[in-house]
Amino acid sequence: MDLKEKIQNELKESLKKREQKKVSTLKLLLASIINAEIQFGKKEEGLKQEEIERIIKAEAKKRHEAIEAYEKAGRKEAAKEEEEELSILETYLPEQLSNEEIKKLAKETVTEMSGETDFGKIMKEVMAKTKGRADGKKVSEAVKHFIKSREH
Repeated sequence: MDLKEKIQNELKESLKKREQKKVSTLKLLLASIINAEIQFGKKEEGLKQEEIERIIKAEAKKRHEAIEAYEKAGRKEAAKEEEEELSILETYLPEQLSNEEIKKLAKETVTEMSGETDFGKIMKEVMAKTKGRADGKKVSEAVKHFIKSREH
């Protein structure tokens, strides 16, 4: 069963159980997936697993940004609702690497590419190794740290 089918099945289950928050979140997610299928002309064959994961990550990122904005504005209830949606979305993403695992990968890559000074090339290599299981911001911080420590 692919990821889209899993989401559709869980939407049906959530409808039966009357889980309103999960239903609304999954409906929005499926709408985003269907819109992407139409946009990329893949309505018949559907999107690949990685493409669906990318959509889910984009939706999760929107929730993170909304949480930050609501917290800055002092709207705790709205932030809490966004956190609930975020936790639902995260169940469909591959398990994220820990900060320690990210640092280890960054250190190994910076060491392997010891002659390389181009931050972009090193980042590309580390991100390829994480296979979408790490936040680019965290990876960037770790790579910068190890490049600086290598220079000293």
